[in-house]
Amino acid sequence: MARATTRFRLTNLPEFNVFVFAFLLNYPWELMQVPLYRAMPDAAHWDAIKVCTRATLGDGVIMLLAYWGAAFLVRDRWWIARPRLAPILTLIGIGVAITVLLERLAIVSNDPNRGWRYATAMPIVPVLEIGLTPFLQWVILPLLLVWFVKRQLAGARSHDT
Repeated sequence: MARATTRFRLTNLPEFNVFVFAFLLNYPWELMQVPLYRAMPDAAHWDAIKVCTRATLGDGVIMLLAYWGAAFLVRDRWWIARPRLAPILTLIGIGVAITVLLERLAIVSNDPNRGWRYATAMPIVPVLEIGLTPFLQWVILPLLLVWFVKRQLAGARSHDT
């Protein structure tokens, strides 16, 4: 008689997948925004890569915090395997709120190590007074993230049975 065993795999955890897909989705987004930030297009290549990598790691942390906020709301850390509107909107809302706060703090900072300036090409969201691309990043990418993570978790479950 064969005994069913469940092996622990980091790749089966929703949090792992949220962070990995957040990184994979946000990194190209950060790189594509380079022309919209003052001084970035003229930065040395390696310096720009480091800035975008650091921003992407921060995006991954923000996405995890937003994911956990949604999980807390619905009292289910596996919600992303069966996504519903309330946790998706919470994920987006928390991501947007954190981004608005960080963008506002950064663009008013006089410390070049903690702040940044938009180039004239950056469209600004009225009322929020932040760049359009960082705002859209937290509306569009969470939706893609939910889709990818849901598919990844479903595929992992089908391989474990």
